[in-house]
Amino acid sequence: MAEAERIFVAGHRGMVGAAIVRALETRGEFDIVTRTHAELDLTDQAAVRRFFDEERPTQVYLAAAKVGGIHANNTYPGQFIYENLMIEANVIDAAYRSGTSRLLFLGSSCIYPKLATQPMAEGALLTGALEPTNEPYAIAKIAGIKLCESSNRQYGTDFRSVMPTNLYGPGDNYHPENSHVIPALIRRFHEASQSGLQEVSIWGTGTPRREFLYVDDMADACVHVMSLDRSVYVQNTEPMLSHINVGFGTDISIREVAEMIARTVGYQGEIVFDTSRPDGAPRKLMDSRRLNCLGWQARISLEDGLARAYRDFCASEGMR
Repeated sequence: MAEAERIFVAGHRGMVGAAIVRALETRGEFDIVTRTHAELDLTDQAAVRRFFDEERPTQVYLAAAKVGGIHANNTYPGQFIYENLMIEANVIDAAYRSGTSRLLFLGSSCIYPKLATQPMAEGALLTGALEPTNEPYAIAKIAGIKLCESSNRQYGTDFRSVMPTNLYGPGDNYHPENSHVIPALIRRFHEASQSGLQEVSIWGTGTPRREFLYVDDMADACVHVMSLDRSVYVQNTEPMLSHINVGFGTDISIREVAEMIARTVGYQGEIVFDTSRPDGAPRKLMDSRRLNCLGWQARISLEDGLARAYRDFCASEGMR
């Protein structure tokens, strides 16, 4: 990427968008363009088109999305599918219309069927039923992939997609109900430790297995994929199956990650599992061989990443 690149990072205040900005800032003197939600509502088509007409970014990282855990997906399914569909449709279309040379769409591992063969390869897309608890969000993310692919096929654009596994790290959402598993457990174990609680209850059986990737590793992968020559990207993907998985490479049970977080936080009470609550998919491990063959590997271990995430949580709480 040349130094003259004008790069729009959509969703720069989110965990992933902020990490992408950090990654770009360490790589060169790019002209990084950002907008807050108050400055630009990405669900507003007219506003998005005006922004692209005025700013003319040469590259776009589409990291803006409405996200949340099982509880949030179950509670706000209409918002999750509508807002995500509108954001990606508006941004991808405006990027094409304004002549953006390259765009990266960030999806999610939930695009794959609930019972997909593990590890989940890119070819598993649209081969089975989705996990019901986050189906609306998954449908929106699948649509984003197909928007990019369809634009490439009809208009000759260079729009790419990456599918990250479960992410965590600095800037995460630590809301007690609407966050993902790692930030939710960091908060719960921290508060339990501070309050001297003898027991912490966790949804489900603790047996589902999940893969976790530190967000700065994800950002590094995004920049790596965007930096690939177009011919290399095309040769290693397919026109209608062009997304690339981004994972850590190994998974861990929810029970095991809960115990790791408890140790990181210093909580010494009992961990119990509420089996009346949903588990979600039994296992979600990404097959990231396509990206590995393109020269990228995750670097930050789960133990190290959890320690960094907990420091970020304590710092964010201390600033309130």
